[in-house]
Amino acid sequence: MFPPKASLTEVNLPDQSDKVFIVTGSSGGLGKELTKILYQKNAKIYMACRSEAKTAAVIKELKELYPNSHGHAEYLHLDLNDLTTIKQSAQEFLSKETRLDVLWNNAGVMTPPPGSKTAQGYELQLGTNNLAPFLFTHFLRPVLSGTAKVAPRDSVRVVWVSSSTAAMAPKPPIDFTNMDYAKDESQMQKYARSKAGNVLHGTEFARRVSGEGIISVSLDPGVFMTDLQRTMPLWQLIIVKFLAHKPINGAYTELFAGLSATITEKNNGGWVVPFGQLAAGREDLRDQELGKKYWEWTEKQLKPYTS
Repeated sequence: MFPPKASLTEVNLPDQSDKVFIVTGSSGGLGKELTKILYQKNAKIYMACRSEAKTAAVIKELKELYPNSHGHAEYLHLDLNDLTTIKQSAQEFLSKETRLDVLWNNAGVMTPPPGSKTAQGYELQLGTNNLAPFLFTHFLRPVLSGTAKVAPRDSVRVVWVSSSTAAMAPKPPIDFTNMDYAKDESQMQKYARSKAGNVLHGTEFARRVSGEGIISVSLDPGVFMTDLQRTMPLWQLIIVKFLAHKPINGAYTELFAGLSATITEKNNGGWVVPFGQLAAGREDLRDQELGKKYWEWTEKQLKPYTS
């Protein structure tokens, strides 16, 4: 409930000139706070979001807040609700850049109205929190691998933003017999499963990029009041509000995962907790057999969208 003070903040973060980052879901919440820190330090940030108008307002705010920054923030359309659009978003980025230092898979949805589905008919939290970020990362893997060849060791990373609720997912965390939720579960339980899925993807990605120089970590940013909670029931909102910290602290957790020199190859596949420290995490979410099975299930779902 009372995590230790952040070790990496805007105060001691080095200059990020010449670095190229993508932060998904950066027009609000923790992603916006993270983008503000990176912009201050002169980074080039692609704000991968659905709403261009909302993102443009944040970019305007950045320029007003930090007039002396040499950073650059740019809108990149990304709609995680529709798998048919993901390749185009990645291609748009690749048409402009030949390097990518860190990808923060930050965007997500939480407890939407029951029955909510993606454009392809997947349960909304599964599709938005797991399938779409996996596909986006798939298309960006070559540029990440190429950047790792020329960037400082252990600096090229993919960060998968999970949640403390990953620990609350049932056992087993992925029910392969009920991926369409024909047997219904609560929205919170579905969310917890999707957050466990982030950890499984992050850990398995680390295994699969071993030797490429890419670091993959997943994290629990902490408890905050952001737009993510807008659809939660009132009683849950009251609990969250009581436990919530300021959103900037969640950005510090993400900052640590993406840029702390503390994280090296030996921590690949690791778990980061508030507000920037490595921890053991839930043991069954490190299970190689489960990680492999979920990865292969995900690949099968996404095969129509990878060509």
